[in-house]
Amino acid sequence: MSYRQFTLTTAKKQFNLTISEGNGIFAKVPRLPCSAFLTETLHYNVPLALSNNTEKARSEMIIAPILIEMKKQSSDSFSLFSGVEFEVESEQGLAGYCDFILSRSPEQLFVTAPVVMLVEAKKENINNGLGQCIAEMVAAQRFNQREQNTITTIYGVVTTGTNWKFLRLQDQLVEIDLQEYYVSEIEQILGILNAGIMGNSFGGTFKCAEHSA
Repeated sequence: MSYRQFTLTTAKKQFNLTISEGNGIFAKVPRLPCSAFLTETLHYNVPLALSNNTEKARSEMIIAPILIEMKKQSSDSFSLFSGVEFEVESEQGLAGYCDFILSRSPEQLFVTAPVVMLVEAKKENINNGLGQCIAEMVAAQRFNQREQNTITTIYGVVTTGTNWKFLRLQDQLVEIDLQEYYVSEIEQILGILNAGIMGNSFGGTFKCAEHSA
């Protein structure tokens, strides 16, 4: 079993998670200005990626430039990995390749704790990627614990490049923002990414019923 085989239901059951849904938990995070370079890049790349309409095109042409912009704006204060293998507990299915891993470490040659964010690229239907992303977040949480790092809050993103959905894992609680953020709101997306990567508080948690899945 690998990350890609997890659904929201199987991830919840296997890792004994509580799933909490809410709308707009990240909506009030301060926006982060977008550089003229990224604006121009997205203006050209988004139509090209959509015309290709493959996961790879969306990942390379939309998602990667946005994450690289974040790395530049943070003065390279985090490391960014693309398409790397992340094996933590293979017997639990916590193994496989992750689209993007972000670690709050300057080490770029290999993944080092603390891993703080996982970004999963999808061609379409974001909800189908939630289980996989959550499994990767659990792996990051356990990886940090194994490395005796005290950071326990992990953020996740499932995105088609044009639509972005954000998640947060704390202990056994997974919070899923039902609101999707669009690439046309790039400064909002950059603000949320920055807050997660840099460990800034989003303020509050969802107060919703446990998901039935």
